[in-house]
Amino acid sequence: MKKSHIRIYPMLLALLLCALCCVPAFASSGGGTGGSGVADVVESTWKDAAGQIKTVVNNVVFPALDMILAIAFFGKLAMAYFDYRKHGQFEWAGPAILFACLVFVLLAPTYIWTIIGI
Repeated sequence: MKKSHIRIYPMLLALLLCALCCVPAFASSGGGTGGSGVADVVESTWKDAAGQIKTVVNNVVFPALDMILAIAFFGKLAMAYFDYRKHGQFEWAGPAILFACLVFVLLAPTYIWTIIGI
C-alpha cells in the first residue's frame, strides 16, 4: 500500500501544480469594448492573404499535380500497352481513371476559385 502512495502523491502534486499555474485565455468577441474581435481579425487576414494563396496555388500546386498525373498517366498507359502485347488484352481502367484525374486537375483553376469565393 505504501508503494502505491509513494507513486501517486508526486503525480497528484504535479497535477495540482499544473492546475494552479494554468491561466485561462479568452478571446475577445469585440462586443462593446471598442476593439476588433477575433473573427474580424481572421476575416481581414484572409482577405489580405487570399490573393497570395490563389497565386501560389495556380502557379505551383496545380502545375505540380498536373506533372505528377501526366507522368503517372503515360507510365500507366505504357504498362497497359506492354500488358496488351504480352496477354493480348488491353486494360483501360487505370489509364482512363488517370486521364479523368488529369483533365479534372487541368480544368480545376477555372472553377475552383468561384466555388471557394475568391
